[in-house]
Amino acid sequence: MSMIVSSCMKRDGRTFDHQTLEKIRLMAIERLREGEPASKVIASYGFNRTTIYKWISAALRPGVGIRALRSTPATGRPRSLTPVQEKQVFRWVNGRDPRQYGLDFGLWTRAVVAELIDKKFGVRLGLTAVGALLAKLGLTPQKPLQRAYQRDPEAIEKWQRETYPAIAQRARAKGAEVFFWDESGFRADTVHGKTWGVRGQTPVVHRPGQRQSISAASAVNANGAFWFCTYEGDLNAELFVELLKKMMHRRKKPVHLVLDSLPAHKKANVREYTESTNGRLTLHFLPGYAPDLNPDELVWSHVKRTGTARRPLQKGEKLRGKIEEQLARLQNMPRLLRSFFQAHICPVDFRTITSGYRRGGRQNSVSRRQRVDRLVFSQTC
Repeated sequence: MSMIVSSCMKRDGRTFDHQTLEKIRLMAIERLREGEPASKVIASYGFNRTTIYKWISAALRPGVGIRALRSTPATGRPRSLTPVQEKQVFRWVNGRDPRQYGLDFGLWTRAVVAELIDKKFGVRLGLTAVGALLAKLGLTPQKPLQRAYQRDPEAIEKWQRETYPAIAQRARAKGAEVFFWDESGFRADTVHGKTWGVRGQTPVVHRPGQRQSISAASAVNANGAFWFCTYEGDLNAELFVELLKKMMHRRKKPVHLVLDSLPAHKKANVREYTESTNGRLTLHFLPGYAPDLNPDELVWSHVKRTGTARRPLQKGEKLRGKIEEQLARLQNMPRLLRSFFQAHICPVDFRTITSGYRRGGRQNSVSRRQRVDRLVFSQTC
């Protein structure tokens, strides 16, 4: 049976290393000398039947003999870097900045990597060779996330590990909800993304000649509840208080609101208002320069990527109405809103520690559909 399988399944000799092939060739010639038929010998190794005759011809060459079947050093350019050096290149690039190695550029490019290899190892590689090396190491060119120099890693870690879990536990104990708040601005003359066009001829996208701008504030939580309000002009403390009042209007449960440290959020009249709610509204501030800790940032990213960025205003259309329509549509998409928390890079499981939401099934004898209806707070300003 093994002979039948071997003869039917042909092997590609290129998949073996040189030493293995050498041993196979020598063993095959030895078996031929002992009187075995050539067809039977080559079939036992799974090679094409004509291969054995090439080995026989090589072994019969005058003055060479059996030495013709031995492996020879591979031709081609020798390896430029050792495996140890290649691993070192990976450690340089992975999560580090070229400026840490005395280079005056903040992004890794093939030219920068080649310069560092030459500086450290004294080996000069071309751009193509560097690109092949980086691909071999599992590195790809990517658009980096930007982080401010003023970030405090210790404060951020403390927020993730201690502060936020404590806020969530406190809210849970009192039957409150935890919301994340953020503001953003929109302009009608902003076009993001790309479109196709003839090479050398820049495509034209028509937009209103009059500049329209509008601002919006929103609050979202891990269960998919969403509130928003649009407003004109810059945000100040007085306007912020009015927005908070609108958000808290007719709300039954207390709210723990997480937001950034914008000056308007910390004015005296804001503190006075929150104190006047007698615990119904509590503000908590994120560490400075850490927008990545706020899932509400993904609301604006989604709207600008799929709405205003892709659909310029039509003639006579108002920006405010369009933004309100897009945000109102989000109120009916709790699954998408929950995904903003799931996608957030944070060691904290927002859904687990905020409200005990469970996917599917029943909770407190209330159907999933009823829970979603209750979570989506439809009142806007």
